[in-house]
Amino acid sequence: MASAAASSQEVLPPLFDSTCLEPPPLFDGTIRLYVFYECPFCQRVWIVRNYKGLQDQIKLVGIELADKPAWYKDKVYPPNKLPSLEHNGKIIGESMDLIRYIDTSFDGPSLLPDDHAKLKFADNMIAYMDSFLKNVFTSFRGDPVKEAGAEFDNLEVSLAKFEDGPFFLGQFSQVDAAFVPFIERFQIYLKEVFKYDIIPGRPRLAAYIEELNKIDAYKQTKCDPNWLIQFYNKQFMK
Repeated sequence: MASAAASSQEVLPPLFDSTCLEPPPLFDGTIRLYVFYECPFCQRVWIVRNYKGLQDQIKLVGIELADKPAWYKDKVYPPNKLPSLEHNGKIIGESMDLIRYIDTSFDGPSLLPDDHAKLKFADNMIAYMDSFLKNVFTSFRGDPVKEAGAEFDNLEVSLAKFEDGPFFLGQFSQVDAAFVPFIERFQIYLKEVFKYDIIPGRPRLAAYIEELNKIDAYKQTKCDPNWLIQFYNKQFMK
C-alpha cells in the first residue's frame, strides 16, 4: 500500500465541453481515461488507475457529463457514456470492465488476491452492487433510516468476512474501488439531507472509511460535497 499512497497531488486538466470543437490528438499512442470528475462510475476506474501508480502512463481527459463535446461521441466512444479508456487503438467502456482491464493489463499492485475464498466473495459483492445501489437510491424518496439501514448493516457484516485487513477482502481490492464512490456519496448525502449518520453502531464500516481516507490514490478522487448535494437534490427532491 505504501507505493499507492505515495503519489503526489495531481493537477486535473480542465473539462472539455460542447464549446471545445477540437479533440486531443486521438489514437496517437497516448493512453487516455475519459472521465467526469464528479461521476462515481468514473471515480471507480480513476481510483484503480491511481492505486496502481499509473498517473504518468494513463492520462486523464475531463469531459463535461451534461454537455459533452460532439467529438466524444463521433470520434471516441459512440455510446457517448463515461468513463472510457483509449488504449492500443481501441476504446473500452463500462466501469467494472475497466476496473478489471486496468488491473490486469498494467503494472502495479494487483487488486485481486489469489485466495479462492476471497475471489468468490469478491464475485458475490460485485453481484450485490446493483441491489445495494437500487435500495439506497430508492430510499431517498422515502425513509432512508428504515429503507436503507439494512444495506449498511450488510456492509458491516461483509467487512467482517476476512480478518487480515479493514477492507472487504482484507486488503484493498477491486471490490473497494467499486463500492467506495457510492459509500462516500451516500454518507455525505444521508447525513446532510436526512440527518442519518451511517457510522454509529457499525464499527467496521467506521474503520473502513477511516482507512480509506488514508489512501492518497482514493483521496485525490473524492467528490465535491456541495456539488453532490445539489445534484442529488435535483434528482430525488422533485
